[in-house]
Amino acid sequence: MSVSRDPLSVLLAERGFLLADGATGTNLFNMGLSSGEAPEFWNTEYPERIRALYASAVEAGSDLFLTNTFGGNASRLKLHEAQGRVRELNRIGAEIGREVADKAGRKVLVAGSMGPTGEIFAPMGTLTHEAAVEMFHEQAEGLKEGGADVLWVETISAPEEYKAAAEGCFLAGMPFAGTMSFDTAGRTMMGVTSADFVKLVGKLAHPPVAFGANCGTGASDLMRTILGFAAQGPELPIIAKGNAGIPKYVDGAIKYDGTPSLMADYAVLARDAGASIIGGCCGTMPEHLRAMREALDTRPRGERPTLEQITAALGPFSSASDGTEAPGCGDPTHNHGRERRGRRRS
Repeated sequence: MSVSRDPLSVLLAERGFLLADGATGTNLFNMGLSSGEAPEFWNTEYPERIRALYASAVEAGSDLFLTNTFGGNASRLKLHEAQGRVRELNRIGAEIGREVADKAGRKVLVAGSMGPTGEIFAPMGTLTHEAAVEMFHEQAEGLKEGGADVLWVETISAPEEYKAAAEGCFLAGMPFAGTMSFDTAGRTMMGVTSADFVKLVGKLAHPPVAFGANCGTGASDLMRTILGFAAQGPELPIIAKGNAGIPKYVDGAIKYDGTPSLMADYAVLARDAGASIIGGCCGTMPEHLRAMREALDTRPRGERPTLEQITAALGPFSSASDGTEAPGCGDPTHNHGRERRGRRRS
């Protein structure tokens, strides 16, 4: 398939920007999912709940939504003695999505979610490149069988894992979009910076059709990473999928403090910073998506925001810098200087 003619690129060219979906886990926990339970099992046990999850994003205005298959690789499913169900659970998760998208009354894309394996690559760990490719390929084939339009690799920390996922998607003959999570003072858990990621994507033999950041800490930190991507001048579309504020324990449960109004501001700032595929991650509910949709549709485009404008709208950063070490490395803090450094949001 030509990269320029994959469904995601075609729809993005038609609409100029795309609204992705919100949280999967947060919504499923609200439906009764227990901590430690494999969400993917619900694809067969409670398909009506997964259908409702997908439909809630479509009804809120999303142009694409992710399937309930984030942990659907053999390594993660092995924790539940279900490593033999990879193809089945991914196929059904995508099939339910295909039904919902086809009834939407407008073009909506089904994005097959593929999260990390949870294993550490050799030589630090035991996971080999070949084994990782096989895991991602197996999952990709299931999602393809179920009718996914595009594969969506997300929350990756290690460059080795991103490369393996890219190869697995290629072997399945599917286009993919892929994000990393920058949750450790502007870096991924394995030390990748925003500038590193742009370089990584640019060197891949089988590159994604879009790349970006998801999850992490809060919307402010994710926005700083988006500015870091944009500073490198990448040719590929940028994805921004930030959490709805900061998680806090309230009455024994984790709640995110981001209001629909804050997420609407975040969506517009992300667009103006250079992202063209914008959604939410943890804590992002349909009411957040509706506010984001309205803001993106009605607010005019603005100049690329400064770090000061981001913190004024979304709150302070959780770390002093975005992880890059010297001027010229793509760290937007070096361009804007003295933002509110060092303050943590409690």
